[in-house]
Amino acid sequence: MNHATGPAFILLLAMSVVIVMTVVSAQRGKQYFIRRIPGLSAIDEAVGRAVEMGRGILLSTGLSDGIDIITLQALAICANVAASAARYGTRVQMPVYNSAMLPIAEDTISNAYNQAGRGDAYSPDDVRYLSNQQFAYAAGVAGMIQREKFAATFLFGTFFAESLIMAENANMVGAIQVAGTPSTTQVPFFIAACDYVIIGDEYYAATAYLTRQPTLLGSMVGQDRVKIGILAMVVVGALCTSFVKPLQHLFGNLLSDQNVPIGKLLDAPEEGG
Repeated sequence: MNHATGPAFILLLAMSVVIVMTVVSAQRGKQYFIRRIPGLSAIDEAVGRAVEMGRGILLSTGLSDGIDIITLQALAICANVAASAARYGTRVQMPVYNSAMLPIAEDTISNAYNQAGRGDAYSPDDVRYLSNQQFAYAAGVAGMIQREKFAATFLFGTFFAESLIMAENANMVGAIQVAGTPSTTQVPFFIAACDYVIIGDEYYAATAYLTRQPTLLGSMVGQDRVKIGILAMVVVGALCTSFVKPLQHLFGNLLSDQNVPIGKLLDAPEEGG
């Protein structure tokens, strides 16, 4: 509760206002630019490789006990991949960890096929529930990878110790792998086993870039503006602490005692010295 102070509340309120204003302006039609990160180019490359090899694509949204923002963002990325694969007639399969996510995942992938104009190619069996137990799910995904010999795998969402099991099995069958997670503890494992990794904030930026939804774009731009503001405050604070306070001390002594030579003021020891 040490941070529950008046200035902290005002700062939090100001940051919230900046983000909300940016989101509202994006929803009203203002166009914001987000640069394309290298990991996004890898998505097209992986889909293209699967098309060339005539083999399928695996999508996984990781382990999540509920329907949270990380899983929904992973679904948005998977929908983009599924739509791209559907246009070229490549099959995608998605094993689901949470049974509550199953109908949402089915609708997402089905809509992606419909948007690509290939609704007839969608099979309900391609989105299936495996298990809500961590390593049972990992074993099921590993079995699918070994049987289907996927050409590409996309691992986006929340992952834990099972991430390396899934990534290593995909590596064994020669699949090109693109992974992304905000879980900092799993990023090193993905970097070691996958071809391309979307790290940290890039995970949220990827969803905004691929979906082009005004709310996501506005939120990303608003957060970036808040970060720039905080960085500016840190720099200004450091400069004030380094230069302004010593100058105030110098001129304060000078004004309080006009008879003291400036040379003695400059040579005066600092407080606490």
